[in-house]
Parts: sequence; C-alpha cells; structure tokens
Amino acid sequence: GGAAARHVDNAHHSIVGFNWFQQTKRNCDNCALENVLSSRSAAAQCSPYSRCYVRPTMEAARKAIKVGIIGGSGLDDPDILENRQEHAVKTPFGEPSDVLVSGKIGEVDCVLLARHGRKHSVMPSNVNYRANIWALRELGCTHVIATTACGSLREDISPGHVVILDQFVDRTTKRAQTFYDGGKDSPKGVCHLPVAAPFHHGVRKVLIEAVRELQISHHETGTVVTIEGPRFSTHAESCIFRSWRCHVINMTTVPEVILAKEAGLMYAAIALVTDYDCWRLDIPHVNVEQVMDTMRKNSCTAVQILRAALPKIASIDWSSHLKDVQDEVARAVMK
Repeated sequence: GGAAARHVDNAHHSIVGFNWFQQTKRNCDNCALENVLSSRSAAAQCSPYSRCYVRPTMEAARKAIKVGIIGGSGLDDPDILENRQEHAVKTPFGEPSDVLVSGKIGEVDCVLLARHGRKHSVMPSNVNYRANIWALRELGCTHVIATTACGSLREDISPGHVVILDQFVDRTTKRAQTFYDGGKDSPKGVCHLPVAAPFHHGVRKVLIEAVRELQISHHETGTVVTIEGPRFSTHAESCIFRSWRCHVINMTTVPEVILAKEAGLMYAAIALVTDYDCWRLDIPHVNVEQVMDTMRKNSCTAVQILRAALPKIASIDWSSHLKDVQDEVARAVMK
C-alpha cells in the first residue's frame, strides 16, 4: 500500500466523530489522534488499517478537488490522462479491480479506475466495490463520476443516448453494501444511510450542463434497475422492470453509488445506452458483441462529456456540499 498517496493537508485537520476515515500507516500523531484516544499512545493503537476519523477543513477541501472516474465497459483507457502515475492500493476489504491511475484531464486532478479491470476480467458480481471506493477515497478523491453501459427499457431512450441517472432500483443479491460490517478494520457502528436521493444533485447538474452544451442526445433524469448478472434479463423480467417505470438496466450501479455516498463522496453516473433490453420482440435480443461495439462508440461521447464537465466542477466551491454529504453519513451511524 506504500504506493498510495495521502492527499491530506495535515495542517487543516478537524476531528469529526465518524464522518469518514483516512487510512493511515502507523502515523496517526499528525492526525491529532491523541485527542480522541485515552491515555494510551497513538502508536499502540494503530493497526496497518486503523481509522483516524478526520477530515480537512472546508478551505483545504476546496483546494483539493479531485475527481475519481470509474470507467465501465469501453471507458477504461488510462491514455485519457496526462502525467499518469499508477497506484497499487491495498485496502482492508481486499484489492481494487485494478491499479488506479492518477493524472490530469486538462487542469483537473483525476484518478481513473477500470471497474472490471483493464482486460475486462472481473464480472459484475465479483467487482470489489468496497475496495474500489475505498481506494478512490484513499487517493484523495472528493467526487466520483462513473460511466456505465445500460440497456434501454423505454422506446424514447435509444442506443447511443446518454442518461444522467437520478434513481435506482436494486435487484442485486450477492454484494456487500456497507463499510460498517463489524469487521476488525471497519469503521465502528451500524450505518443506516438515507438514499432517497442517491446521486449527488450538484454533480448531476454539471453533467447535464455539459451534455446540453455538447448537444448530445440525452435524458436528464432516469431510474436504473441494477440486476445481479452476469446473465441478461428474461423477457418477463424486462417487462416487469418497465412496469416499475425504470428507464435503463445495468449490472453495476448498485452498490457502487451507495458505498460512494457512505464514503462521503459526491457521486454521479453517466449511463451510456448500448441497446434495447429484451422487452422488445421486434428486434434481435441483446448480446455481448453488440454491447461492446456500441460501448466503443459511446466511450468517445463519455470522454467528451468528461472534458466539458471537469472544468466546471473545478470552478465550483464544493465546501458546503462536502460538509452536507459527510454530516449526513455521521448522522446515519448508530454506535
């Protein structure tokens, strides 16, 4: 884990209960850990993954905007970054899907992570979502923009369109959805996280402005149903999801969005529509070749959106947003 940079301004720390945690390596004195421990020394308390419950002040946070980009199918090419540097991050929840690559897009600090690994070797059920989000937070990310391949459940949402998601329906069955799992190196307590608005409104607003300016065919709201996979839906399932008024379907948004919110990160998702799901009987049903071909085309669109949105994100003071997100998590934890 030594390759993982620690983007924390030690001169601007404040103790905040259980808002979130910075991973440390036996060096908690700079985090003023002595203020929250008893008379026992900090060194005696620190395991390799001990949690210092600290955060930068809002002034420091404004200066430290960093955007994590989770690339789905077709958008996991580190060449979109300048001044690239790889980070092999270890977490108490295991290893992320791949090494993380930091760098700049324009003048904005970013960290890119391939959700399925650069060789697309990790199926949706086996993605280590907790390690992925933890690693992005570890490298100092304040925001996360995720791209995700989706099938359409609506006639007016055509392949090639973009949906800026605002809601989800969870149909997964096998995935850990919280960091507060009672583990030795996990944060303490039980987190009952409010997710009425799972995607960050401010980041969504920036993405919507970007797609409008680019004149990309898009939908400014949309409910995604996330299924377990790796199989596609049956016709009956697809029709049920349509009856629930879902707009698109994928295999990855949950639990990623939940964990990002629990981590105090401002998360939004760009859904890239690859096909009509199998509710339509008048066209060939979805297959992997079709999805990957459309995603290769859609990845260019996603890069355009990122390049347009990132300068807007960097120009905004996110201090109050960051505080709101972190405070919401703090209030959700029962100890």
